[in-house]
Amino acid sequence: MTTDTADPPEPADDPFDRIVDAPFDEAISERYLVYALSTITARSLPDLRDGLKPVHRRLLWAMRQLKLGPDSAYKKCARVVGDVIGKYHPHGDQSVYDAMVRLAQPFSMRYPLVDGQGNFGNIDGDNAAAMRYTEARLTQAAIDLMDGLAEGTVDFRPTYNGEEEEPEIFPGLFPNLLANGASGIAVGMATSIPPHNVAELIDAATHLIDNPRAEEAELMDFVQGPDLPTGGILVDSKEIIAEAYRTGRGAFRVRARWHQEDLGRGTWEAVITEIPFQVAKGKLIEQIAALIADKKLPILADVRDESDEEIRIVLEPKSRTVEPDVLMDSLFRLTDLETRIGLNLNVLDADRTPRVMSLKEVLKEWLTHQFVVLVRRSEFRLGKIDDRVELLDGYIVAYLNLDRIIEIIRYEDEPKQVMMAEFKLSDRQAEAILNMRLRNLRKLEEMELRQEREDLLKERAELDKLLNSKARQKTRLKEDLAGLLKTYGADTALGRRRSSLEEAAPPKEIPLEAMIEKEPITVVMSEKGWIRAMKGHVDTAGLAKLKYKEGDGPAFDFHAQTTDKLLLAADNGRIYTLAADKLPGARGFGDPVRSMVDVEDGAEIAGLVKVEEGGRLLLASTAGKGFVARAEEIVSTTRKGKVVANVKAGAKLRVVRAIPAGADHIAAIGENRKLLIFELEALPEMARGQGIMLQKYKDGGLSDALAFVLDDGLSWAMGGDTGRTRTETELGDWIGNRGTAGRLPPRGFPQDNRFG
Repeated sequence: MTTDTADPPEPADDPFDRIVDAPFDEAISERYLVYALSTITARSLPDLRDGLKPVHRRLLWAMRQLKLGPDSAYKKCARVVGDVIGKYHPHGDQSVYDAMVRLAQPFSMRYPLVDGQGNFGNIDGDNAAAMRYTEARLTQAAIDLMDGLAEGTVDFRPTYNGEEEEPEIFPGLFPNLLANGASGIAVGMATSIPPHNVAELIDAATHLIDNPRAEEAELMDFVQGPDLPTGGILVDSKEIIAEAYRTGRGAFRVRARWHQEDLGRGTWEAVITEIPFQVAKGKLIEQIAALIADKKLPILADVRDESDEEIRIVLEPKSRTVEPDVLMDSLFRLTDLETRIGLNLNVLDADRTPRVMSLKEVLKEWLTHQFVVLVRRSEFRLGKIDDRVELLDGYIVAYLNLDRIIEIIRYEDEPKQVMMAEFKLSDRQAEAILNMRLRNLRKLEEMELRQEREDLLKERAELDKLLNSKARQKTRLKEDLAGLLKTYGADTALGRRRSSLEEAAPPKEIPLEAMIEKEPITVVMSEKGWIRAMKGHVDTAGLAKLKYKEGDGPAFDFHAQTTDKLLLAADNGRIYTLAADKLPGARGFGDPVRSMVDVEDGAEIAGLVKVEEGGRLLLASTAGKGFVARAEEIVSTTRKGKVVANVKAGAKLRVVRAIPAGADHIAAIGENRKLLIFELEALPEMARGQGIMLQKYKDGGLSDALAFVLDDGLSWAMGGDTGRTRTETELGDWIGNRGTAGRLPPRGFPQDNRFG
């Protein structure tokens, strides 16, 4: 008796034997590269041929499988999303639904691919309702994009679980990539393609079929630029737009469309009817309202949203004197009423390789795909014709030998084999004859079959000619493209261009004066530095009624406008800038000027003057040195002001006076009570410095100085409460060279040695 001995069991594989030592950076780079490629090719970049990413393609395919055509009833979006994630796209349901919502939004898609029913969000930026509440079906554009799927035009591949099939690409003639645009961010690259007008794309493609070597500039005769769903105005020059399409990279400035509505009596308001692409109306109105609340745009009083199905945003100016163009230019610069739409034609070509292409390259590659589709469609049709002709030949044989066929079927055990042998029929022909209905055994049916066969052979001959002739293929494709114009032509409601082109300069920096309502005021500042602004130009009698704090009195007063800037000079040579519109009102005593600017401790106010356009100032210190400065050059933008006059230790800035128009001489008087008059040209014009000596002194320093017109004479205040002045025209005795001592002034000159 023998006993079989079983073979000893093989030792189990040790998992540590399968570990491969590799550098960490190399392992990470390999795995990251796989992730990056999957992100680029299967998630973020659209395919050039149909302009879709996989999620969009699977959405439309699932809706086609559910027979949700434009003429069918709507189905719940939840049903569509369920089919998509269950059969084709195993990802999150919310991300799939978000993609579906975008395909249905007319303000996001120039030619929506999904016809939504229910709340699919709005241009205000509100989100869509949940998928269980909304319904959808396909639009005609989606049908045109998928046209030919059942005609062997593209390859199909198994779905992720192998249970279904899905198309690798859509074959339709609708130019979806440029028509609806795309955007996405991948690893290391991105794409940004704005929507375009289909009629323009068809015209450009047709031109390219006839002229394959056409220059980029020729295509710009057809494609004017983006055609955005929300309209708006493209304000870039044609050269900038053409350069962007030539390189495949660039950006376009898009402005809101607006018009002015007159309300009578000189009043008006600006009405915005179209806003830039991808700008939420709600956030835009919040931006404008914030400018009003923060007083960053004083010339705008109010903004109202009067939109219904059409956009209508009303802007109310502060007053009728506001310039409409100034108001809108300010809003273009400060809000999203003007935005930049990027162009980055980075797409996957027919080999699934990401590339940045020019407009010409995109159209050529798309046309190449359409020629492939045309050929495959024709070959598929040829196969169908051959199959049908084969059956028709069998049917005709049956009709010609009808009695014998009936006899074979009645009496033969294997009628199929007998028919094949006797009449030289193929297996398909014999099977078709056996399956033929008795009601078709009529003479009329034979005639119809012969006519059908004749028509099919003619069609086959035409298809053979088409497949063997590039010229015929071009003609056919142009005819097919022209057929699309019936739906998307420039004269149709869907195809009419929405974005217009009106070249405009970039919004400029609006000067402060233009942002402020211009009103007359009277500026008053006291000896102790309390400043206020009275409405209107107040006369001397009105100024005399002003009240001051105890121990205080008037120091400066003059007429101005709310748009003016004021220069406040301290005796240490530093000059500060005040905005006239920011001054406190005349109710009360005003506000201390030191609360508005940072005047240094110990410094006193030396002067307050208004900045005139092209105006000049005479600046002089008690040391007797001075110069001329242009008022506009010494304006500062900070509370700390700027040092303009460099004064020596122990000296102070004494004179800050505006130089009248036409002034030609300077009058200077010292503390020694000597007056000197010399030519204004003797003083240098400087932006900052110490200046040069006006008058020579043995004792003391400069008391006062001013510029005047010699022919008009020199005037000074008489003193007291009379307000009268005296003018001396005979001044020859006091005219001398700059830097000399001068002579005692005429009789009656004020004892304080001031001109007033």
